[in-house]
Amino acid sequence: MDQNQTVADAPPVARSAIRKVSIRLVPFVALMFFINYLDRTAIGFAAPNGMNEDLALSAAQFGFASGVFFIGYILLEVPSNLALHKFGARRWLSRIMVSWGIVALLFTWVQNFEQLVVLRFLLGVAEAGFFPGAILFLSLWVPAQYRGRILMLFYLAQPLTTVIGAPLAGWLIQQHEVFFGLEGWRFMFFGVAIPAIIVGVIAWFYLKDKPSDATWLTRDEQVWLTDALDREKAATQKKEHGHVSARFAFKSGRVWVLSFIYFGFIYGLYALAFFLPTIIEGFQSQTGQTFDTLQKGLITAIPYLPAAVVMYFWSRDASKRGLKTWHIAGPAIAGAVSIPLALFMGSPAATIAVITITACAIFAALPNFWTLPTRFLTGAAAAAGVALINTIGNLAGFSAPFVTGFVHDWTGGYEVPMFIVGFVMLVSAVLMVLLARSNRINPVVVDDAAVSTDPAPAVDAEALHTAAEPKGDAR
Repeated sequence: MDQNQTVADAPPVARSAIRKVSIRLVPFVALMFFINYLDRTAIGFAAPNGMNEDLALSAAQFGFASGVFFIGYILLEVPSNLALHKFGARRWLSRIMVSWGIVALLFTWVQNFEQLVVLRFLLGVAEAGFFPGAILFLSLWVPAQYRGRILMLFYLAQPLTTVIGAPLAGWLIQQHEVFFGLEGWRFMFFGVAIPAIIVGVIAWFYLKDKPSDATWLTRDEQVWLTDALDREKAATQKKEHGHVSARFAFKSGRVWVLSFIYFGFIYGLYALAFFLPTIIEGFQSQTGQTFDTLQKGLITAIPYLPAAVVMYFWSRDASKRGLKTWHIAGPAIAGAVSIPLALFMGSPAATIAVITITACAIFAALPNFWTLPTRFLTGAAAAAGVALINTIGNLAGFSAPFVTGFVHDWTGGYEVPMFIVGFVMLVSAVLMVLLARSNRINPVVVDDAAVSTDPAPAVDAEALHTAAEPKGDAR
């Protein structure tokens, strides 16, 4: 089957199988991701709505508390994903979700900076492995030629978390007098933690580890998916000379380059997520207007709705044309230019418009990026490789808010921190082009009837992913 083949071109059994996976698994895993991202970024909504004042936090302290989450996350990321590979996604993802829900609930009663730091660290420990585990889980259900579409549908949950979550957080903050008499930001933490526990328990019973366990697939659909995935796995192992161990992933230069590319996108993502509500808070002094918490939530959500739309059509284009270098490097450049430019706009409306471009750029690239690692990694190597990429990338989750807060306190503004964000994203674009030009990512072509491990065309700035006739070396 051609790598550029769409679901519409596939045989009937393939179409029905992919459709059922899209309907039965992707929305539920996306809901888990929605709750995951909301819980880890809830601190960004709490900060300008009473938490920083009640806990007497400086910008640097808030940035450190926001970022320390990723230290705990990083320490257990790879071990957690290897445990998922060993024990099965259903058990492990459920365990992760219930664990982080319990820790997230404790934020309701935090009393000082030290407690906040401890809880953020423990939240990272509890969440470790969820995102790469979810990526790996979905990758184990669909062949490579359909994976971009599936991951795009999954990734829609992230921008929609802010579209829905920011107003929801604002609404929860306003309900504090109705429930328990808690401060608004404390009740918001309570309100976003409970769904994690509930959905985590449901996941134990709802998820299945592999197509052969899914009673909602017909026998023909189970056989087609299993055979296609087995052929793809065998082809990848043959292409990589049988390397499927975790050690191979750590020694792979491609994995490390992809890790640093991902670092740049995550640096931009979390600089935006943690400090956008605070920047919006500054609009009040700039315009003389006063926004209530719900209005602030709605303003925060503005960039993310267009981002979800752009991500959908950008990923659809990548699936239709075949993934090109510019599907990833282009958005990185757009983000690099727009994020520092936003602070030089003359009005809040213009600032939000440019920030919207940044959000669109980041989310356009991410689902396409995550189709790359599983093209050359399988088994334990895939588990370790995906986790390692996410681990290195999430170092940016710590450094972005901490550096942004520290440099803000040092310079008295957000201009220099945002130029740093732009530079890091520009480096990601350059690395993506260099990786493509070095011909270091070749897809495995899996046909419905046979497997070919012939090299793909040169992977360069024009064609990262294509399944035409083999050509010579990289151009």
